[in-house]
Amino acid sequence: MVKLTLFNKLIVAFVALGSYTYGFCYAIFATSIGVPGFYLYFDLEPTSSYTASIIGAVSSLFAAGAAFGAIFQGWLADWVGRKNSLIVSAISSLISSALVAGSVNVPMLVTCRFLQGFGLGMLLALVPLYISEVAPPHRRGALTAFTAGGFAGGYFTSAWIGYACYFAKSLTVQWRLPLALCCVSPLFMLAGVWWLPESPRYLSLKGRTDEAWDVIRRIHHDPTDPGDTAARAEYIQITRQVDFDKHTKAGYLDMFRHPSWRKRAVLTIFLIFAMQSAGILGITNYVVLICQSLDLSGSMPLLMYAVYIVVAASANWANSLAVDRMGRRKMFLIGIPTTGACLLAEALLQRQYVGTQDKPGLSAALFFIFLFGVCYGFFLDPTQFVWCAEIYPTTLRAKGLGLTFFTYFIGAITYTTPAATAFKNIGWKYYLVWVACDVVSVVIVYFYIPETTGLSLEEVGAIFRDTVIVHLTKDGHGLMEADQMDKAPAEEVEDLNGKVDMESISVQKVGG
Repeated sequence: MVKLTLFNKLIVAFVALGSYTYGFCYAIFATSIGVPGFYLYFDLEPTSSYTASIIGAVSSLFAAGAAFGAIFQGWLADWVGRKNSLIVSAISSLISSALVAGSVNVPMLVTCRFLQGFGLGMLLALVPLYISEVAPPHRRGALTAFTAGGFAGGYFTSAWIGYACYFAKSLTVQWRLPLALCCVSPLFMLAGVWWLPESPRYLSLKGRTDEAWDVIRRIHHDPTDPGDTAARAEYIQITRQVDFDKHTKAGYLDMFRHPSWRKRAVLTIFLIFAMQSAGILGITNYVVLICQSLDLSGSMPLLMYAVYIVVAASANWANSLAVDRMGRRKMFLIGIPTTGACLLAEALLQRQYVGTQDKPGLSAALFFIFLFGVCYGFFLDPTQFVWCAEIYPTTLRAKGLGLTFFTYFIGAITYTTPAATAFKNIGWKYYLVWVACDVVSVVIVYFYIPETTGLSLEEVGAIFRDTVIVHLTKDGHGLMEADQMDKAPAEEVEDLNGKVDMESISVQKVGG
C-alpha cells in the first residue's frame, strides 16, 4: 500500500489550518459574550431576553452564512480546483474577520458575522475534501480526522486568548482583540498555499492525468519501492474510475436523482444532523452561560470554558489514533449512547441542584459537561466528517461535502438559535431533547450506516452498488479488474511491475 510520507503529513497539517481558522473564528465569539466590555460597548443588558435574542441571532446568522458558503464551495471546487478554492475562501475569511473586529454597532456585527460565516463555511468544507483525496486508504481516517482536530485546536486557542483578554484594562480590548486575531490564520494560509499541490483526483477529473501522476508520485514516493508501484497502482485506479464516472452529470440536483447517490445524500443529511442533535453546539457555544447557571462567577466561567476546550480538544485529537483501528461504525455506535447518557445525567443533576448552594451536586453537573465533551470529541466529532468525505465519487465529492456542511450548519442554526433562550427559560429540560434524539439516532446508525474503513475512495462505491472499475490488491501494489474479484484471491494477482507498461500507464489494462 502507498506510504504515508512526511510530505503527505505536512500538506495535511497545512490544510487543517483551514479548519483551525474556522474553529477559532467560530469559538472566539463565545468568549466575547463572556466579558463585560462586550455588553457595555453595544449597550446590552447581559441577563435580558433581548440580549439573549441578539446573541442567538448573531450565532444563527453566522451559521446561515457558513451553510451558503459550504454549498457554494461545491461548485467552486469543481470549477477552479481545490487549491484555488482554498485561496478564495482564505481571502474571504480574512476580509470578513477584519470587518467583524471593527464592528461599531449591533447591525454591523450581525451582518459582518454572516459574511464571515460564508467564507469560513467554504474553508471548512474544503479541508476534508482535500485531505481525503491525498490520504493513503489505510490512514485516511486518521488524516481526515484533522478536520475536527483543526477546529478543536481553534477552540483551544480561542478559549485561552478569551480568558487572557478578560483581564485587559481596556473594556474594548476585552472583546475586540480576540475577534481581530481571527485575521491571523487566514494570512498564514495565503502565505503558504502556493506550495500546496492540487488534488490528484481533481486533476484526473479535468483530464490533466500527467499532472495527477506527478502529484501522486510526490505525495506517496517510497524510497524502498524504486518503481513506486503502490503509487502507480493508486494512480491507475483513480484515473480509470474517474474516466468512467465523469460521463454522468454530477450536480446538486443529480445527487437526488440516482439511487446510489440519493442513498449517500440521505445518509449524509441524517448522520450530520444526528451529530448536531447530540447537543454539541448548544453546549460548546454556551458553556460560559451554563457555568454561570452553576453558580460560577467572575472569570471562573471563562476559565472553565477554557479547561473544557482543552479536555474536549485532547479527546478530539486522540480520535485520529483510533478511527482507523476501531472503524467508523463502532465509533458511532459507542459514541451516540455514551453522549446521551452524559446529557441525561446532566439534566437530572441540574434539575436537582441548580439554584442551590450544594457544591458537590454542582460539581457533579460540571463534571458531566466535561465528560460529554470527551465522549463527543473522541467518538463522534472527527468521525462524522471522515465518513462523509469517503462515501462520494470524485465527480460528486465536492458537492457531497457541500451538502455535509450545509446540513452541519443548519443543525447549528436549529440548536444554537434557541439555546440561549432555552437555557434561560426551561433549563435542564433542554437536555432531554438531545437525549431523545440520541435514542433515535443510534438505531438508525445501526441499521443503515455502512463501514468504510480501509477501502480506497474508489472502492467505497461498491458499498453503494456503484461500478468499481479496478480494485487494489491487499498489499496495494497491484490491481484487479472488477470481473476478477470473484475468480481469484487478491494475493494471486501479479505485481504491478509485471503487468503494466509504465510509459503508457493511463491507457494500459491491468492483467492484459
